Amino acid sequence: MNKKLMQNALENIVKEASFSLRKDVSKLLRQAYSREKNKRAKKALAWILDNAKIAKKESLAICQDTGLPVIFVEAGKDVTINSSLVDTIKKGVEIGYRKNYLRPSIVDPLRRGKSFYKGAICHLDFSPNIKGLKVTILPKGFGSENKSQLKMFNPTTSLEKIEEFVVETVKKAGPEGCPPFVVGVGIGGTSDYALLLAKKALLEKIDRPNPDKFLNSLEKKLLKKINLLKIGPMGLGGNSTALAVKIKKAPTHIAGLPVGVNISCHALRSATVALKS
Repeated sequence: MNKKLMQNALENIVKEASFSLRKDVSKLLRQAYSREKNKRAKKALAWILDNAKIAKKESLAICQDTGLPVIFVEAGKDVTINSSLVDTIKKGVEIGYRKNYLRPSIVDPLRRGKSFYKGAICHLDFSPNIKGLKVTILPKGFGSENKSQLKMFNPTTSLEKIEEFVVETVKKAGPEGCPPFVVGVGIGGTSDYALLLAKKALLEKIDRPNPDKFLNSLEKKLLKKINLLKIGPMGLGGNSTALAVKIKKAPTHIAGLPVGVNISCHALRSATVALKS
């Protein structure tokens, strides 16, 4: 796989994710604006939509928090994976941030100090259904990332208690997480995997139903409950606290029931590129 072409492709998806709001997110924001009756909330949604329009037109960051880049790599069986490939992917993202004058937002976790560009997080999966590589970047702002929650439920816990936990997590996030939110929920696996599933859920098309009918019904139920909180866009009230709830699940141990919640602000940014080997 050509190293230079790969880095150029990665630079491009950094730009796409940072400057252009995802079409599915934009669609649900417009729908929320059309439905909203609260005048202050409607005005806030108009600001959000105008901001996205200007960012795309002027090649500006959608949000001043340019996020910590989280990279999801899916590799086909025709690809040889080694540390060099992962380093190339991370380097391409770093260059993309530099070339597009995006704020460096990464620091040492304890010493803090001056921010820098290195430190993108890379998750690697293998898929028999693709050829080459599929690389997705999710620049995760920390206004919403800081509102993440994990709870290790007893395996006998009722579904209602899980619903309460998800809704309470959003309630605690409040206006500080920059609503309207997209709420990712991960159920199952281990503690770390539940939170990873929750983040992966944010990559799903939020304007499409979950193919799992049970999860689709649960997503709709949770969205209704969350919007009844009336936090609203930027905390100004109204019916648009969240645009969508997306759930992913995985098998877990008989003695456990991990549930992770990862919230995205209204600037849910991601972009994907397919690279042939």
